Amino acid sequence: MGSTWRKARMALGLNLCVYLPKTLEDSSPSSLDSEERLSDAALLSPANLGFSRPATPTPTPSSHGLKLSRSGSKSSSKTCSICLTKMKQGGGHAIFTAECSHSFHFHCIASNVKHGNQICPVCRAKWKEIPLQGSTTDPSPGRAPIGPVGWPQNDALMAVVRRIPPPRRGLGRRHIVPLFPATEPGVFNDDEPLDHQFVVAERSSSNKNSAEDNFFRTIEIKTYPEVSAVSKSKSFDNFTVLVNLKAAGSTTMQNPCRNQFSLPQFSQNRRAPVDLVTVLDISGSMAGTKLALLKRAMGFVIQNLGSNDRLSVIAFSSTARRLFPLRRMTDTGRQQALQAVNSLVANGGTNIAEGLRKGGKILEDRRGKNPVASIILLSDGQDTYTVSGSGANQAQPNYQLLLPLSIHSDDNTGFQIPVHAFGFGADHDASSMHSISEISGGTFSFIETEAVIQDAFAQCIGGLLSVVVQELQVEVECVNTNVRLGSLKAGSYPSRVMVGGCKGSIDVGDLYAEEERDFLVSVNVPAEFSSNLTSLIKVRCIYKDPLAKEMATLESEEVGIERPAVARQVRVSTEVDRQRNRLQAAEAMAQAQAAAERGDLAGAASTLEDCRRVLSETVSAKSNDRLCVALDAELKEMQERMASRHVYEASGRAYILSGLSSHSWQRATARGDSTDGSSLVQSYQTPSMVEMLTRSQAMLLGSPSAQRLIRPLCSPPKPR
Repeated sequence: MGSTWRKARMALGLNLCVYLPKTLEDSSPSSLDSEERLSDAALLSPANLGFSRPATPTPTPSSHGLKLSRSGSKSSSKTCSICLTKMKQGGGHAIFTAECSHSFHFHCIASNVKHGNQICPVCRAKWKEIPLQGSTTDPSPGRAPIGPVGWPQNDALMAVVRRIPPPRRGLGRRHIVPLFPATEPGVFNDDEPLDHQFVVAERSSSNKNSAEDNFFRTIEIKTYPEVSAVSKSKSFDNFTVLVNLKAAGSTTMQNPCRNQFSLPQFSQNRRAPVDLVTVLDISGSMAGTKLALLKRAMGFVIQNLGSNDRLSVIAFSSTARRLFPLRRMTDTGRQQALQAVNSLVANGGTNIAEGLRKGGKILEDRRGKNPVASIILLSDGQDTYTVSGSGANQAQPNYQLLLPLSIHSDDNTGFQIPVHAFGFGADHDASSMHSISEISGGTFSFIETEAVIQDAFAQCIGGLLSVVVQELQVEVECVNTNVRLGSLKAGSYPSRVMVGGCKGSIDVGDLYAEEERDFLVSVNVPAEFSSNLTSLIKVRCIYKDPLAKEMATLESEEVGIERPAVARQVRVSTEVDRQRNRLQAAEAMAQAQAAAERGDLAGAASTLEDCRRVLSETVSAKSNDRLCVALDAELKEMQERMASRHVYEASGRAYILSGLSSHSWQRATARGDSTDGSSLVQSYQTPSMVEMLTRSQAMLLGSPSAQRLIRPLCSPPKPR
């Protein structure tokens, strides 16, 4: 080992430890392993994120490459555990063998160690001596200059890195805080301060233009009684009124500074900044293409957060580790976040509870708070530490144990952080991921194929980056002393009807720009002989403007129906009928899922078929309403995924639960390839989600490396 380290130190002193591209001879088909994959650093490179770059000449062989492995050692034929490519002598890469005898490409392990990882990625042994990679100021001919993560410096996106000023020398040798501290603090109050100048400017702007601001940033309330007229002598015990809410779009402007590449622009809205924590599974099952594409998707998220948004990343396997505290996504913050994500290595078990505990603690302990806060959770496995799977003699697992008490939606502390859960592949625990999202007020998405992971993240952050309404509460009040509320059908949103039935309320929370919510209110309608009009209810919305940080109230007009002596034939409102169909379909999905869990797949499929038949006879279905067409297609797809126990376990359960999540919250989720533009399952997508999806897909189409990697992760099994 002593001689190896001497060679390493000599190489560092001579600035020779740089990446050496393969030559034409090395790249011959016979020398490539059929299972070889692109390195994670390459996946996060700007060229592979979809940005164009000038063509470079084919590298020529160079005599300056340094190989640190001993001649004839077995490590020359092993796979590097970091980039997952073969380590071959003569392949143009220096090879480093650690004191624990595990070997890696030198540039891979040097980048990994640079980010604070001082333990072996394979056996977790703590190293006494660590490799460090020196910067190369005068690279050899035929080599591209390499940046902090192994990126060619002539790439367009590296302008972000080059603009960071170099550290000054001779300033008293200040203490430099490492990117990843060796030990985590007991309290996560080390978040980067907010941009107070931005906050003050936004508040001042909203105060000066409050009238104009309220015009653009408000909620539109519409109400639809199921019929517009009822004869005087007739009464109803269960008359339906639809309450439709729609958030206005925020003022948009184009930011030319962030659009210097050949990509569609994403509108830079005057919006509320976000505190986002991503909790990422890096257990052993994530090794290979899964982890590589997760890093790519995280690169997309990082590049699309604004300078006032803050991000922190938790990586979990058997334990959980905070890669860095909440940090603003300025140019410097983006570079460091990309480096952190690139350093991840897959191994170990799956401890979802520990990952969520640290994710919740980051948001609970932070000193400053951006108006919007959320957690994104991704896992491809089942928690093996906190809950155990249910068997024949086991009770149903208590999935609430996976969530820390601080982010439960019903803990009465006023502190709730939605967890948007993403189940990846065929082996994840869809029941636990769905429960986590339901308990916290988030959504559950099913990522069936690798091609969808970046698009699924893009759709999610497209919504999070467009929040225009917070803490929304809808109040419904009867205006006629003879009218009483029966029920409020609000899906997963908490609702209540007060004693006496005169008032009711629904807790909605956040709304994205141009997002809609529909609630069905049931009331009784008494006979009316003294008037030609019966007033029923009025609706009031109380909400918080996240930018102005002020509460606002909006009231609707009274909802009433005409009372002629003899009512003519009145057609049922299409809007009311459409929402009845949505709720009926969601109920059928829940019943079918429960039957499937009991083992009654035939009964589950029959429930879905009966619902399709009933929906086909409704007014909205006969008028080819888009939502009804989508519901029918979705119910049919669920039937097919219940063809056998094998099919249901592989994808049916996750597909149904993600559909239930979408309909119960009235918010878009990913289901299989449902973010594809040709899919019918788009009922809740907002313009900002579509815009971010377009940007993601443009990047993927422009990246040959991603196209080579993307393949079905778990193709739906054929019915048996």
